[in-house]
Amino acid sequence: PWELARPKLRFGVCFGGRTEAYDDNGKLRVRWKPELVVNGVAYDTPILGYGVGNANLLRLWKSEAPKSFDFQAFNTGNYYSAVNSKVDAENITKVLYPNDEPEVGKELRLKQQYFFVSCSLQDMIRLHLRSSGSLSDFSRKFTAQLNDTHPSIAVPELMRLLMDEHDMEWDAAWEVTRNTFAFTNHTLLPEALETWSVALLQRLLPRHMEIIYEINQRFLDEVRMHYLSDDERVSRLSLIDDQGEKRVRMAHLATVGSYAVNGVAALHTQLLKSTVMKDFSELWPEKFHNVTNGVTPRRFMVVSNPRLSNLISDACGSDEWISNLACLKRLEHVADDAAFQEQWQRVKTNNKRELANWLAENASVQVDPETLFDVQAKRIHEYKRQHLNVLHIISLYLRLKENPNLEMSPRTFIFGGKAAPGYYMAKLIIKLINSVGNLINHDSQINGTLRVAFLPNFNVKNSQRLYPSADLSEQISMAGKEASGTGNMKFSMNGALTIGTLDGANVEIREEVGEENFFLFGMTANEVQAYLNSGYRPRDYYENNQELRTAIDLINAGIFSHGDKELFRPLTENLLNHDPFMVLADYQAYLECQEEVSHAYSDRTHWNRMAILNVARMGKFSSDRSIQDYCDQIWKVKPVEVI
Repeated sequence: PWELARPKLRFGVCFGGRTEAYDDNGKLRVRWKPELVVNGVAYDTPILGYGVGNANLLRLWKSEAPKSFDFQAFNTGNYYSAVNSKVDAENITKVLYPNDEPEVGKELRLKQQYFFVSCSLQDMIRLHLRSSGSLSDFSRKFTAQLNDTHPSIAVPELMRLLMDEHDMEWDAAWEVTRNTFAFTNHTLLPEALETWSVALLQRLLPRHMEIIYEINQRFLDEVRMHYLSDDERVSRLSLIDDQGEKRVRMAHLATVGSYAVNGVAALHTQLLKSTVMKDFSELWPEKFHNVTNGVTPRRFMVVSNPRLSNLISDACGSDEWISNLACLKRLEHVADDAAFQEQWQRVKTNNKRELANWLAENASVQVDPETLFDVQAKRIHEYKRQHLNVLHIISLYLRLKENPNLEMSPRTFIFGGKAAPGYYMAKLIIKLINSVGNLINHDSQINGTLRVAFLPNFNVKNSQRLYPSADLSEQISMAGKEASGTGNMKFSMNGALTIGTLDGANVEIREEVGEENFFLFGMTANEVQAYLNSGYRPRDYYENNQELRTAIDLINAGIFSHGDKELFRPLTENLLNHDPFMVLADYQAYLECQEEVSHAYSDRTHWNRMAILNVARMGKFSSDRSIQDYCDQIWKVKPVEVI
């Protein structure tokens, strides 16, 4: 209801066709003759500031056909073609992140990426020209932060707009472009470092492909001058990967076209500079920075967890912490206070009771709020190792089946998250979680000691039910693979203790909250790499660990799949023969650490003290600090007073 349509604010966005050179008073220019033009129409959503009397506008774009109905095609009986251009144009912004496994999905995704950056850049130029007659100082007024590689096509697009639409020479346009963009890298996963086939780019964005080739040639000439006779380095740094099908390396394009590159956690930035961006870091060390992620306490504490927020404000003597999260430190002096701990426990129990009611209604699972709520909520991906969590659950289940009187802290395991549309293995992990849960939840012999729930439709709104209710936060990715993580921060801010590896922002969270208040397990990033280099044999762990072997054998026996022994075979075979994220290597350490968790939870006074100290020491992970770091380190901007 708050969205404001701006029908008069629209820009043409072109696709396909060809380019042609022409003479413009003795200057060689290039003209793009597109096959398809769609309109980008602006829609604004006001975003209110906290505690101030102003709002910013979030400007989004909807794709529309310039002509919604082809009357001539209709009159000749071609009814589909009469509305075809409207459908094709509007599909661009119908669903973000389409399945890009099929070729048509790849093309749509590239269209989306280009459409959004083109509309935004054209609008930025419009705004700039309203107050300045020249685009030469454009970068003094605007910075465009490339949020991972998805918008990196903006680099050649700004060059195209400056040169082809506003008659700027190459050197001047490149100076503006390189001083406009900054690039945030969000991943070390090779498959996520986006590349596009040259053939697709030439077909869909022919002018941009020409500009990319020109950028690459000039850049590689610079590299050759810097590193004489180092052809291998030149090949590694090239924007074009010509090993096999020629592809454009979008992370390279973003790095070359930006004045700053940053990672999103201290470990991630360190690994970025020493692995995937090593050559660039050696070429331009001054360009690389770290800005550890943060999350907003306004949404993920105040809105999500009003009970805890009120308790914190009372204990701190004011609500100053809401806009200055470092003030949470004041909680440290009540961490040992019995009355405060009792209030803390009451808040957590009431939050858990609310979530239990919601799960009963929306996930058809009855859970006990008095049990330990063990939560893993994040994107479903093999490197995040939800299947390691499942193997632990199966192992606990087997222990209880063998000894129903076994002393164990009763647990409710809660999962949430979505998988990419074409990611088969992630979909299979979701199926395994639900299948294991279905069997355990209906086994009367377990008598509620274990429960498994999969929270449906995990999104920001539903996550706000989850963070306040968690006792234990699962942050168990293989070390060296998680760029940062933000769920780890949201859980900790709401009083959940973390079980995790030394990965992403876990490293810094543990430093802040104290190692005695963090359940650490698993190999470090350096140990992982050393182990992989020496030759990792996952089947050895299976052969030498009775509990692990029994758990995997149970999956293969079809116990969790109504007797179907093949359903989960691709998952178990991958673990036994490849295990790229070393689930089996960390399994035993994970189980032992989980036993520490159970022991700690049995002493609720000590557990609550740890939880209070976690919250008290999370000030660093406010998005306010993160944005201030961008202002200071990357954008070099000073605050403007807001009334």
